[in-house]
Amino acid sequence: TRLKRPSARLPQSHAMNGKSFDLVAIGEPLIEFNQRDPARPEFQMGFGGDTSNAVIAAARLGARCAYITQVGDDSFGDALLALWQSEAVATEGVRVIAGAPTGLYFVSHGARGHEFTYRRAGSAASLMLPAGLPRELIAQASWLHVSGISLAISETACATVFEAIATARAAGTRISFDLHHRPRLWSASRALELTRRALSDCDLFLPSVDEIALLTGFESPPAIIAWAHAQGARSVVLKRGAQGCIVSDGVSQTSLAGFPVTAVDATGAGDCFAGACLAQLARGAPLVEAARVANIAAALSTQGFGAVQPLPRWQQVQALL
Repeated sequence: TRLKRPSARLPQSHAMNGKSFDLVAIGEPLIEFNQRDPARPEFQMGFGGDTSNAVIAAARLGARCAYITQVGDDSFGDALLALWQSEAVATEGVRVIAGAPTGLYFVSHGARGHEFTYRRAGSAASLMLPAGLPRELIAQASWLHVSGISLAISETACATVFEAIATARAAGTRISFDLHHRPRLWSASRALELTRRALSDCDLFLPSVDEIALLTGFESPPAIIAWAHAQGARSVVLKRGAQGCIVSDGVSQTSLAGFPVTAVDATGAGDCFAGACLAQLARGAPLVEAARVANIAAALSTQGFGAVQPLPRWQQVQALL
């Protein structure tokens, strides 16, 4: 492996709490090929991967961010490294793995919305091992962000994510968990078991209604939120797409309407929501206000194609607050 060091200057944070980073995320980055016109066979290359999208969204809003992953020793891996460095996301936690590919996915658009096709089996990120985890990076962060996809892509990646969670808990780093349940990646029983395990150490849980309904059978927001708190989640923000979100701290709940826009492509909107919410929490914003900012940021991210290119910057969000 080769270890990459950051070359981008980190943005200044509004909250200096003795930590070097506001947000460190771990997971699988992907190269995206997005078909903008359903009638044409051309695909536009871009970038994706849920936790990578989230950390870039946070960085664009001024958070000090770093990413932990593995990429292939190929042109796609080089492109991802260049992306993170251009977005001021520190890359000292990124390893380049010889002989392993960088994962890919394809997005097509039609009457049923956007559909995904993945080429990620054996990806460099799926080969992550707990022994290679940069624990000091996690200890330097206010928040660690993980997702269900990172738990599902391989046994070793799952073990690495749970080691990251244990490291965060020991260091006083808060933990954010985005459900991102993908039935094609694992069985329902394993997904439910590991989701419960992650929630037992979760400070902020970010499920969406459709995903958690598939996993638990609960469909009503009150039942979903009650279940999440019962598993150990301290706070819950239930994402409802264009309808907005419901925020719960375990004592009270607040419903926030979605920000109205004409959506073009919703790819990565939930990841943008997570990153924007965490960027605000790291500044010391109350959870409801952080979710309000995240609502706007996520809505703005649907006004362009791809997961990363339309992610908004602070000036765009601030103008609509």
